[in-house]
Amino acid sequence: MTFTELLQAVNEHPQAVVIPPAWGQGRASFGGLMAALVYEAMRAKVPAERPPRSLAITFVGPAAPDVPISFEVEVLREGKAVSQVLGRAVQGGQVVTLMQGSFGAARDSVIQVAAEPAPQLRPVDDCQELPYIANVTPEFTRFLAMRWAIGGMPFTANKSREMGGWVRLRGEAETQVVNEAHLLALVDAWPPAVLPHLSTPAPGSSLTWTIEFVQPLTALTTLDWCIYRAQIEHARDGYGHIAAALWSPAGELIAISRQTVSVFG
Repeated sequence: MTFTELLQAVNEHPQAVVIPPAWGQGRASFGGLMAALVYEAMRAKVPAERPPRSLAITFVGPAAPDVPISFEVEVLREGKAVSQVLGRAVQGGQVVTLMQGSFGAARDSVIQVAAEPAPQLRPVDDCQELPYIANVTPEFTRFLAMRWAIGGMPFTANKSREMGGWVRLRGEAETQVVNEAHLLALVDAWPPAVLPHLSTPAPGSSLTWTIEFVQPLTALTTLDWCIYRAQIEHARDGYGHIAAALWSPAGELIAISRQTVSVFG
């Protein structure tokens, strides 16, 4: 199933979505996909004129592939401009992904501050792509293309505090308009920025994740390469704290991300 087909599944049958092993990440399903599916279920409960401003995600446990998952949504409060929504992915009676979202309509304001500029990268065709290699790279990488332009690839003993490059979806049957669900997958596709510091393979995964969207969303399609950059702010005792951002190909800021990651190495 493609990313689009899985989004359709959560809209049509939210109580019994089965994620194929092709979307795996070790023993779990890809976290960016889990976040996108919970978000998609939440989005359906909020008026269209209230776009998502911020999502706070906790990966409570691994979501196993080939086992039905139910997606539950609770609208905590609907104010004059902002809706607060809670979403859960539940598998086998246990919460595996939890998301709290703030959806807010635009307000008139005299405050306008431009975003920091996007990093200048080598052209996408000059950058090395992380290949999908069966039993080596995570299964889900067959659906997402990442081309390195900053820092090193995982397990290369590269001590840079930064990592990033170009990213887009692949494997879709037709070109799709990108929405916030797609952006969740694009941002979380990248491995934790601390993994290039290691010289031998070791697992690492997101523990908590907060992402904020710049609205109105820049018009993009699944053929567009976006710019991603992550910066390690601190890492010790098996945990890393990483700030990141995503820009459009033209350098427009799209999303701001912060993750706490667990590293077993």
